[in-house]
Amino acid sequence: MITWTYLSGTVWWIMSTSRWRARLLESTRGQVLRLLRTKERTVNDIADELQITDNAVRAHLVSLERDGLVRRTGMKPGVRRPHVSYGLSPDAEQMFAAPYGAFLNNFVAVVRKRLGARGLRAAMRQLGRRIARARLPGVKGTTRAQRIKAVLGLLKEIGGAATIRDNNGKLFINGNGCPLAAITGDYPEACSILEALLAEGIGARVKECCIQGPNPSCRFQIDRN
Repeated sequence: MITWTYLSGTVWWIMSTSRWRARLLESTRGQVLRLLRTKERTVNDIADELQITDNAVRAHLVSLERDGLVRRTGMKPGVRRPHVSYGLSPDAEQMFAAPYGAFLNNFVAVVRKRLGARGLRAAMRQLGRRIARARLPGVKGTTRAQRIKAVLGLLKEIGGAATIRDNNGKLFINGNGCPLAAITGDYPEACSILEALLAEGIGARVKECCIQGPNPSCRFQIDRN
């Protein structure tokens, strides 16, 4: 029998097993990848951000291109000549989502077969709330800004680099990629895990507005009331 405790514990364990990934992303190569995840950049852009030499950046980019994690995306005008811009490859985005995709995909398939589509969505919402309660026990009694900061930190921990944006008076959490990209292609309802996690952690209504497709990106609107 699948219980809430088993479901939340199993999924969180899967999402937490990739500590090596965190170590990689803290290296200089990883910092280059993090920068390229937010937007396309040139060698000079990366060198300025990381405070390293152009040659060091080029060496990392050559290595990352060889590994299939970075690709050339075009040209940007420069003072003397155009500069090549670089961006992440789809394979790199999967790395940020952590290498648990096949396991989790099959796990969700089993749960859906047992619970049905409606039951799966309810389970995912319950899962999001349980993860927030387990991982964010210190947010009670804090300000909304502090709760949002804590939630963004949790998203980063599981592979979702996210920022808060005010768009014409509406508050959004925008993700550069998706920590659940490995399963949202087959199960878009998985976005409700993060929707419920954010709502529980922030203490406000949250509406999922995610971009689906081969390069998914998280987007959630936070109720200001």
